[in-house]
Parts: sequence; C-alpha cells; structure tokens
Amino acid sequence: MSRPVVAESRPPQLIWLVTGTLAVIAAILTAVATGYDGVPALRHWQEAAALLVLFVAADAAYLRVDFRRQVFSINISELPLVLALAMLPPVPVIVIRLAAAALIYLFRGRLGATAIKQWFNFFTKAACTSAAAVIVAAYQPLKVAEVRSWLVLVGAVLVHIVLMIASNSAVLAIAHGRRARRDITAMAVPALAVGAVNTTLGLVVLLVLEQSAWATILLVVLVVSFVLAYRSYSRFMRQHHRLQELYDLTAHVRETRLEATLYDRLLHGTRQMLRAQYATLWLPADRRHPEVLLTSKIDVPGLIDLPGTPDALRRYAVGRGSTVAVGANFEAPADLGLRVSTDAILVPLRSGPVVIGCIEVAGRIGEVNSFHPEDVRLLETLAAHVGVAVENSRLVDRLRFDAYHDALTGLPNRRRILQALEESVKFRAPGEVVAVLLFDVDGLRDVNDSLGHAAGDKLLVEVSRRLRELAPPAALVGRLGSDEFVVTLRVENVEAAAALAGELRGQLRVPMDFGALTLDVDTAVGVVVHPDHGSDPATLIQRADVAARAAELIPAGVQTFNPALESRSARRLGLANDLRRAIDQDELEIYFQPQVSLRDRHLVGVECLARWEHPTHGSVDPEDFVAVAEHTGQLSRLTEAVLKEGLRRCRQWADAGRPLQVAVNLSSRTLVDATFPDRVEALIREFGVDPARVTFEVAEDSGAPDRPMPMLQRLHEIGVQLSVDDFGTGYSSLSYLRRLPVQEVKIDRNFVQGMATDPGDLAIVRAVVDLARHFGLTVVAEGVESELTLDLLREIGCDVGQGFLFSRPLPYERLEAWLGQQTEPERTPAGEVRRLRAVP
Repeated sequence: MSRPVVAESRPPQLIWLVTGTLAVIAAILTAVATGYDGVPALRHWQEAAALLVLFVAADAAYLRVDFRRQVFSINISELPLVLALAMLPPVPVIVIRLAAAALIYLFRGRLGATAIKQWFNFFTKAACTSAAAVIVAAYQPLKVAEVRSWLVLVGAVLVHIVLMIASNSAVLAIAHGRRARRDITAMAVPALAVGAVNTTLGLVVLLVLEQSAWATILLVVLVVSFVLAYRSYSRFMRQHHRLQELYDLTAHVRETRLEATLYDRLLHGTRQMLRAQYATLWLPADRRHPEVLLTSKIDVPGLIDLPGTPDALRRYAVGRGSTVAVGANFEAPADLGLRVSTDAILVPLRSGPVVIGCIEVAGRIGEVNSFHPEDVRLLETLAAHVGVAVENSRLVDRLRFDAYHDALTGLPNRRRILQALEESVKFRAPGEVVAVLLFDVDGLRDVNDSLGHAAGDKLLVEVSRRLRELAPPAALVGRLGSDEFVVTLRVENVEAAAALAGELRGQLRVPMDFGALTLDVDTAVGVVVHPDHGSDPATLIQRADVAARAAELIPAGVQTFNPALESRSARRLGLANDLRRAIDQDELEIYFQPQVSLRDRHLVGVECLARWEHPTHGSVDPEDFVAVAEHTGQLSRLTEAVLKEGLRRCRQWADAGRPLQVAVNLSSRTLVDATFPDRVEALIREFGVDPARVTFEVAEDSGAPDRPMPMLQRLHEIGVQLSVDDFGTGYSSLSYLRRLPVQEVKIDRNFVQGMATDPGDLAIVRAVVDLARHFGLTVVAEGVESELTLDLLREIGCDVGQGFLFSRPLPYERLEAWLGQQTEPERTPAGEVRRLRAVP
C-alpha cells in the first residue's frame, strides 16, 4: 500500500492524542495475542530472520509505476505480512514487524527527525499489525491449502489496511481540515487495490512453498529478475521525468514575459523538480536594477524573502563564480568557513562571462533526504536557461522603459506624455482643467556651438532635474525632444496654470556653472488648458508649442494660448504651397549617405535623403518640410520623389558594374496608403532595378505594429528589403523582429554615439546585435562618428556602419568625387565594389 505520510499539524497536541490512542490499542491487542499461546519460544528462527529481511526490504523499497501519465507509488509490505501471519505465532509477528520499522528509521538516519511523525508511524504499524495478528490467532490452526485459511488471512490484512487508512485519515483531517477529503480518497482507493494484489501474491507464495521447500530457489530467481528489470525501468523513467520536468520548466520560463511571473514559475518549478523545501533566487543590486531575493517554500503558496541558506553562503558561491554543494553526499569547500545544517546546492547565474546572481535549493524532502551529484548537474543545466531568461527579461524591461522615456534625461518622452494627457482628459473631474506647460530652453544651440554637445546635454539634464524637484508632486514632467520640456497636471483654472508657469520659470533661472563659465538658464513657457484650448492631446501640445514660440518675444517669458497666435501658421501654409511646387518642378535635391561594411570596409549602399533649398527662406530643415508634407498630404509624393532619384542612381551604378543598395525612409502615413506598393512595383519595373537592391526603412515607433502589417507583407512580396529604423527606441522592438517580414535592424544613433562612454548604451547595442543574430538579420549602426565607436562595433559583430566618420550626406556629384578620393575599386564575382582606403 501507499506510504503513510504525516503533515506538520497546526495543533500538534491532537496528533499526539491520535498517536497515544494507537499506542494503547497496540498494547491491548498485543496482550490479547499473548493470551492465546503465551510467549512461545521461537523454534523456527530461520523463518523469522528471513521474514525480518523481507519486511525491511518491503518498507525500504517503493515501486513507482507510470500509467497514463500518472505515477503510482506501490509498497509490498502486505506480502511479507501474509507470510508472517501464516508461518509464525502472533507475538513474533508483531516484534519482527516493529523491529523492521526501527531498522528502516535507523538506516535512513531518521531517528533524529521530527518526533511526532516517527512515533505516529511506528505506533500505527504496531496497532495495525497487532490487530491482524489477533484475528489470525483467533482462527488457529491455519492450513494453507484450505479456502478457510485464505479468507482468514485476507480478512486480517484487510483490517490492517483499514486501520492504517483510518489513522492516517484522522491526522490528515487535523492538519488540513476539509481539504483532507480528497487526500483520504486518493489514499484509500489505491491502498485497498494494492493491498488486494499483495495479499493474493502472498497466498500464491505460501501455496508454492507448501508444495516444496525447493520452490524457494525459483522464487528467489524470480525476485532477482524482477529487481534487475525494475531497476532499469526505474532509472529510465527517472531520467525521462527529469528531462520532461526540465523541458516544461524551461518552456514556461522562455514564454514568460513579465518579470514577477517569471520568478514565480521558476522558483516553484525548481523546488518541485528537485524535491526541495526551499528554492531561492538571488540577484544582487547593480546600477540599473535593485536587489532581488525571493524564495519558494514548501506549503507556502506565494514567494517569500526568507531564504533556506545563510546569506554568506550565497555570497561565497557568487564570489567564486562556481557551484557550491553542501550536505551528506558532498564535501564542503575547505575555505568556506561556514557550517550549514541542511543540504543545499547553489549555482551561479551568468550573463555571458558575468555572474549576475545565483539560484539555490535547500532541504531535500522525500524518500531520499540528501541531494546527489545528478541533482547538481540538473540545477546547473536549469541555471543556464535561467540566466538567459533573467537577462532577456531585464532587456525587455529596459527596451520598454526606453520606449516611453527620454534617453538623456530619463523623463517620459512624447509618447508617454500624450498617453498621460489622454488619461487626464478622459478622467478630468468637474471644476478642474488639465494644464500643459511647455518650457522651451533658450540658448541651447549657442551652448552646443561654443562648449560642445556634452555641455548642451549637461544643461538639459540640469533643467530636467530642476523641473522634477520644483514641479508639484502630482505633475508629470517630460521631455518632448530637443530643448522642449512639458509639465502637465490638473489645476483649478487657466489663471492658476499661468501662475504656476511663471513660478517654475523664475525658480529655473538659477545660474549653472560650466567650468569657468556661468550661464543663466532661461526658458519661454507656453500655457494651454483643456477644455478651453483643445480636446485632444496632440492639439494641446501643438498649441502649447505655438504659445511657447510667442513667449520668446515677450519679457515675461510666459504666454497663454489664444487663437490669434495661430496666425503664425500662415507661414507654414505658405511653406506647404512652396513644397508642392518644389516637388512638381523637381527642385528637391537628393543627398546620399554611404553605408560601409565593417568587416571588409566595402561600400555596400547609400541612404537617400531629401534636402530643400527654399528661394526665400534658405535651407529648410528636413524635419520641418517632412512635417509640413505629413500634415498637408504630400508625404507620399515626397517619398516617391526620393525613391525615383534613388532608383535612377541605382540603375546607373548597376550599369557601371558597381551595384549599390539604396535605402529610403517610410513614415507611418505611407504605410497605410493601400496604393503605395503598386506604385513601388511600377517604379522598380520602370527603372529596371533588382527589387533586392531597394531597402525601405520603417520607423519602429510608427504606430501600432499590426496596422502596417498587410502593407509590409505586400512590399515583402515585391522583393524589396525591409529595415526597422531607430531600433531600440520604440515600444515594440521584439514584436517587430518576431512578426514583421524584416531583414535588417538599424540601431538608433543615440545608443551608438553613447556606447563608447556609457556602459549601458554599450550593453543595449550588444544585446540588439545578439538578438538580430538570433533572428538572422543584418545590423546597421547609424551615427558612427569616432574610431573608438567603430572598433567597438566591429568587436561585437555589427555588420554595417553609417555616420560622419565615413561621410556626411552628399549630393550625387560630390558623392562621386568622394568615391574617387576615399575608395578604390575591387573586383568580386558579383561585380566591382568600392573599398574604403582608410577611415578619414
């Protein structure tokens, strides 16, 4: 039957009461058994010794059988009990049974274990065996060949099993209350079934021995054969279960995205797989992440912060960077200097060569009380998966954070600001207004030009710090980009918003020191409120920007929006008309910025960029006229103009025997134009260009990733290449790599430019390269401006570089001159390629 297991009870006095009752029952029944024939001399001591060995073997060996994906634990203790009841007087049967139990506890080292458990199990066996012995003694003499004797033995064993079930049920009811009903049913049914089979086997053995004593040899051969076969089966099934458990756990870890859920599944699964009382994950604090110390403990549903081993042992394992195992089957390291009272295994977690923490198990439970070397290997295998999962989870968290925060200041970015504004507008309370204060920092360009961009960045960081400290606690402080900051909060009215803007502007004007120079931090503030000045976040931000531009022209430096300020948009409308004419008359000039293979310095392609020299306003910033084109519906025509020029030059380069890839940027608005793929296909046919020579760069933050999916699939079918632009700054980086038909990722210049000085940026670039390698994608780094950055990119395996270190964007004629001066031809099977002589 199944093994009696006693849970630690909430009220131990009640379990002691059950144990005492069993002891009294055992004493009474033993006295009754003695009354039948006294305490006879044991004449057949050979049989007694053999039965003692059989009882010890039966109690020590539990057969585990897999049936229909369930594991059943079978004990054959009823078989030697049938033999003993038939062959020996009652008192020797009781003595031998209890002697076998004591030997088992002694051999397994359990005599010092929890007393309440061991005494309960001991007296349960005493009471059950005494009851069976009394029943058999009452029907003496027994003749094995008679059916009457069979029924007596079956009845005695049945009473033994029922009393065992009743005693265990009482303890389960005390420990678990109503929940014990399912446990009792799950225990009783298999126990009765296994007991019936064991009793039948015992009767068969008696009949065989009755026929001839030589039959013992046949039984021994049969038992030895069965033991050998079962050992092979058990070893195979144990390895199978371990592999299945490891596979299931690593699959759960791999599929889990949220860090909290990851730790919960990981620790509970590890504890159950290694049959441990505790499973603990420890990740020491580093620059970006706080310390994590979580433990899964048996019988505790959630995670706790109480580990199963001393803190010094974990620090020892992490410090050495190697596995530490302590317990009965292991020798503690000589330099440990720490006594550990429980078995434990601690395995460091690694991210590449760096140890980031450790995972540990402590306190082995079950039939085997100590961990073994195979448990160490299993935990080490699991730790390799866990280290990758933890690092990937942290990377996803970092990318998600970066998607909603400014890389320089750490403030919420435009996307997060718009999201917060939408929530504030939606849940605005009656009598309140939602205020948007837009701060435009004056003089940033002068600081960049005179002191360098590092000083400009320092200025922006200081402004962000001051705004965080000065703004009310309920306010959201963010950076829109460049030199624009936003403070949004709920206030009573527009006057209160303007007053707060003036107060913050005045407190910001504390001088800043830049070495020997001292600068005043001055800002112009635009003020808008909902619902007076707009109903949607984008409109509020746009009108706050209009007000901030007007504030630059007044001494107070604070301007509340009014409709008259929008007259400035007349210039934008005029610019829109001029842009339309410039596109119609081919007045836009297309510049080309080279892209260079970092492995062999081959020129592999160019990015096509539009430039506009306005006859009145001079050079127009690309961001300005692209925004105008986007708001006036001319963006598709602008994209087509760039694409046509790129295809024309691509055809010329191919005809000259030196084919180059051309890359063109696509915006989110273009990706929802259903006719765009057909126009692309027509243009490619018109110029006779191989579609594989054309790359479209899709901004990662171009809206929800599912919206452009049909358009991207259609472009992919045409045969063009697709690239994720500014990778690492959007909210769906991993989603793009997994679902969109892209062949290339382009790392955002902010990460590339900072990787030589910021370990965090270097880690991000390295992680992006590794992820792209995993998905079989080409990696392009934009913003390469120094030789140190170039060397780092080569070292981590980046494929292509683009930036001022190689060349600025150039018109076609200057690009051809650059090719002649900075490159030299090299023949390859695919045609002539241009190789950089040296990085300028």
